Amino acid sequence: MMGWLNIGSLVLGLIAWILPLVNLSYVNKQDNKNWAALSVMSLSACVIALSFQIFYNYHLVKIGDWSALMDTTGAVAIAAAVLIAGTLFFNTINLIVYRGTTAK
Repeated sequence: MMGWLNIGSLVLGLIAWILPLVNLSYVNKQDNKNWAALSVMSLSACVIALSFQIFYNYHLVKIGDWSALMDTTGAVAIAAAVLIAGTLFFNTINLIVYRGTTAK
């Protein structure tokens, strides 16, 4: 059951990156008034993905699986940093592109 946290974290991390990229693909095609909502959804997906990893690490501590915890902590820390940096980068690009538009 707890293994689903890793899969959910991966899926939400991908969603956190895909939403701003999809949002950027609509720049020239139509007047996109949902860019702010999609950016908030992207940031929320990133936060939930990181929370899933924290809950999974807590599960490993609770069951005392120290070897799994020691083996995966470094990779999880790097992946979390990449996820945060990428999500902030893509959403900052969205903010720059859409900063002049307002939802009416």
